[in-house]
Amino acid sequence: MNCPNCGAAIVAGSSTCRKCGGAVEQPATAVSSQPAAAPPVQVVIQVPGAGVLVPEPVGVPVKSRIAAGVLGILLGFLGIHRFYLGYTGIGLVQLLITVCTCGYGGIATGIWGLIEGILILTGTIDRDAQGRLLRG
Repeated sequence: MNCPNCGAAIVAGSSTCRKCGGAVEQPATAVSSQPAAAPPVQVVIQVPGAGVLVPEPVGVPVKSRIAAGVLGILLGFLGIHRFYLGYTGIGLVQLLITVCTCGYGGIATGIWGLIEGILILTGTIDRDAQGRLLRG
């Protein structure tokens, strides 16, 4: 750097010129003491057990919680409430247990359906097979 008054070379860090004694301003440094701003980071938090809310598609009827609960209590031994909610695999298992045991397995699947019907009516089971909330 040179002195703006006389043009003599200035020693780095000096505030005056050695030759003419004039004041010298130090140039601003281009290096900032602040770290460069990092790009924003998107954080996704998944809450266990919260499930995923699925928007209701147009034209697809919403399942009734009351209908599913009553079907579970009255026809749970046949798995009808599971078919209604879209859980065809479990509904088929309940149906086959009842039919293949000539109705004797219907006692177990009836209790199973009764419990599920109560859980549906109390809101513990609140979604259908596609993840949509059951209405009223």
